[in-house]
Amino acid sequence: MEALPMQVVVAVHGVGYQVSIPLSSYDKLPAVGAQIKILTHLQVREDAHVLFGFMSNAERDLFRLLVNNVSGIGPKTALDVLSGISVSSFKAAVVAGDAGLLSKTKGIGKKTAERIIVELKDKVGIAAAWEAASESHAPTAQERQVNDAVLALISLGYKQVDAHKAIQQAQKQGVAAGTTEELVRQALKILV
Repeated sequence: MEALPMQVVVAVHGVGYQVSIPLSSYDKLPAVGAQIKILTHLQVREDAHVLFGFMSNAERDLFRLLVNNVSGIGPKTALDVLSGISVSSFKAAVVAGDAGLLSKTKGIGKKTAERIIVELKDKVGIAAAWEAASESHAPTAQERQVNDAVLALISLGYKQVDAHKAIQQAQKQGVAAGTTEELVRQALKILV
């Protein structure tokens, strides 16, 4: 195995495969010559077959999400995104609508960041937002209550955006001090 910051050559039964990787995966690579398990994504182009590698499922999933769902983002830009921001921070930025944070990444301008938010907001999901937020600070009891209420509405078949809006309206009507169940009940009245 040979390793450079954005690519690695992996020897498999005497054949060397060049694999493009994000910086986040480079940091997790074992020593040169050690065995490695790397998750890959194969892109077939007219002039080449290109392998992209990742050390975690979360990185590969985010790469595929960007390449397959956001117009104007190719594999190289998706690798730049993974090199510039952690998966959890990316998900939190998408759910929070923080285009400023996303546009700080190489290759992502303000318009592309806004397009990422619009096209991925429902795919990233609110559960991922709380998971990402918990890495930087634990949610308060009220934030957990809102999260639980939104997840309950999603499990009943409502879209994330509609569920979140209904919970916010219920809170404005003074249900914030009650239980999660009361919050869900009030939100259901708003949704129906």
